Amino acid sequence: MTLPGRRAWTVWRRNLDVFAKTWMVNLLVPALEPVLYLLALGFGVGYYIAEVDGVPYIRFIAPALVAVSVMNASFFECTYGSYVRMYYQKTFDAVIATPVSLEEVIAGEILWGATRSVISASLILPVLVLFGVADLPTSLLLIPFAFPAGLLFASIGMCFTAVIPNIESINYPAFLFITPMFLFSGTFFPLSLLPAPLQALALAALPLTHVVNVCRALTLAAGLDLLLLGLLWIAAVTPVAFLLALRMMKKRLVR
Repeated sequence: MTLPGRRAWTVWRRNLDVFAKTWMVNLLVPALEPVLYLLALGFGVGYYIAEVDGVPYIRFIAPALVAVSVMNASFFECTYGSYVRMYYQKTFDAVIATPVSLEEVIAGEILWGATRSVISASLILPVLVLFGVADLPTSLLLIPFAFPAGLLFASIGMCFTAVIPNIESINYPAFLFITPMFLFSGTFFPLSLLPAPLQALALAALPLTHVVNVCRALTLAAGLDLLLLGLLWIAAVTPVAFLLALRMMKKRLVR
């Protein structure tokens, strides 16, 4: 398999230019969604829950909301967004007609998905600081961390894009993969409350678990062991998912 070259960034630049033309619509949802969760869960449910793991409940879920936003931004960009560009807009066909290779198109899509995660994290962090639920300066590390985390989810999303038969089928990974992670990755309650087998499954197979742990450790400046475990897990799995995405997408497109 040929590894992608620097022209992958031209694909990334093409997606950025399109994004900039509709920036208001593209930025509105990522900016407002975590605010709604923060208000509903933090101030609503948090009224009945004083503390979790020694911190106020709203401060406990705030970094998890960043992690969820990072996941959603890159995963859906490289499933729904990439599928539309590949199948309906024929963008892939047009780009491949230039000197850009197929591997560079796929890599450019994944890099753009990771960038969407950085944009989402950059939008949410000022909101968290404004609400007083994220401390500076350690929380600023969430922004650079959003790129490798987004690269992981973008690669996984591209793997699903390689196998789904039609755009309606994106609902399957959204319901069977994203929703369980959203609920059982320590997002809204400590992972330790789950039965031991489910804890082990979450740590072994749910990427959001590690992204939540890293975001929580960076925001609360605690949990160094989980921070290191999360970074190592992401560093080990992301290259595998990236190469698998390249292989699966090339197999789908070259028939």
